[in-house]
Amino acid sequence: MEMFSFEPLSISGAYIIRSFFSEDNRGCFVKSFEKDIFAEHGIQFFCNEDFISHSAKNVIRGLHFQRYHPQAKLVGVLSGKVYDVIVDLRAESATFGQWIGAYLSDQNRSCLFIPRGCAHGFISLSDDSVVSYKCDGKYDKATDTGVMYNDPEIGVEWPINDLSKAIVGARDQKLMSFHDFKKNCKFEYQG
Repeated sequence: MEMFSFEPLSISGAYIIRSFFSEDNRGCFVKSFEKDIFAEHGIQFFCNEDFISHSAKNVIRGLHFQRYHPQAKLVGVLSGKVYDVIVDLRAESATFGQWIGAYLSDQNRSCLFIPRGCAHGFISLSDDSVVSYKCDGKYDKATDTGVMYNDPEIGVEWPINDLSKAIVGARDQKLMSFHDFKKNCKFEYQG
């Protein structure tokens, strides 16, 4: 039986979390979240919504955030493998404009905790990656937006040989540049 472990990342408030895992002759049991254990590690997280996406190989989703009431997210992979990316968009942060990435899979049973004020996205590295998202905070469709996955100023290094072969949705192809974000956007946090 493996207990939770929390690895702080270089972006303040972001963590790789290795889930509780137990296995026997029947199969396995994985727990990705327990409020009190997270709180003991300084993470206050209250799930408001939970959803799942299926993505074909080389699909890039993101880099998403919402300006009004930004959401914290807990992201894990139920099946397959992804390279998950966080970009720090908090102007007051020492790591503003920096990104980090982590491999998440059904094999490593890790989750990524994304703090409020960060953009999030991933690339699917499997034929069918099933990704689970738990979000803390109310969804606000009107301010749901993002920055371009291939913005040269941010410089995310996606693990794909030819980025032009990535599969990117129409909405994500029209997201703003990091330059435009810095010029025109600010977060409005819940009071």
